[in-house]
Amino acid sequence: MSTRPLSMAAGIMPEATPAQLIEAAVSSGHDLGGMWVEQDDWSDAVTRAVRKQLSDSGLKLLDVEVAWIKPGDPDPWLEQLVDIAAELGSPNLLCVSSDPEDASTAAKLQRLLDRAKGTGVRINLEFGLFTEVKSIGQARAIVDRLDGTGKGILCDTLHWSRSGGTAQAIADLPGEWVGYAQLCDAPAAGPDLEDMDDIIEDAVDRRMAMGRGGLDIAAMLSALPADLPVSVEERSAALRKNFPDLNDRAREVARTSRAWLAQHDNSDV
Repeated sequence: MSTRPLSMAAGIMPEATPAQLIEAAVSSGHDLGGMWVEQDDWSDAVTRAVRKQLSDSGLKLLDVEVAWIKPGDPDPWLEQLVDIAAELGSPNLLCVSSDPEDASTAAKLQRLLDRAKGTGVRINLEFGLFTEVKSIGQARAIVDRLDGTGKGILCDTLHWSRSGGTAQAIADLPGEWVGYAQLCDAPAAGPDLEDMDDIIEDAVDRRMAMGRGGLDIAAMLSALPADLPVSVEERSAALRKNFPDLNDRAREVARTSRAWLAQHDNSDV
């Protein structure tokens, strides 16, 4: 039986408003929630409203996403995201990079890490074939460049599997770098690695409920701390089609995830 805190990743309902994300996480009995923050739709008033809704509902966030690092000069918006995560009480900010230079990615992450100092927000670099940081090894080399505490690597089952990651590579990460993980299942056969559109479709449309695909989720879990929170990142076109009601969708994700974890995760031992 699993005792891990279970969070609802914002990605399972990309059409949801911030208020709907909170409502769905609460109504479905998730322990924690994720918050997607879009620059064009966000304001100080939204931050205040979300903070109040979280307080009224009793829900705590696990993460805020996504801080997308891009080529060129540092984007001031990403530092604002650190502030938003802190104001909402989120212990994690999810970051990805499309900057092809690892040194540049590290420098921009360092700015976020410096901004987050003293806030309790961990700056997490997520790797994946859809980004310029494609593997856990590359992510580790980048994060190792950073000075200070509060830095981390986010392992997502799909991206870890598709990039050839091993359980040992996760187990070898410094413990303080691992604040949470993202779980899902997917078909064993991966996308065409020469086709970025197929890689992206695999990540946003073809994920599956845990236990219904061919990913070795259990191997990944075995390498993680027993009490580590996990976020279910079941982005799926089929899930969106079959459960158009957001609260129903969240309940289905909670149901299937808890059922799989109860059978396969021995975190209470």
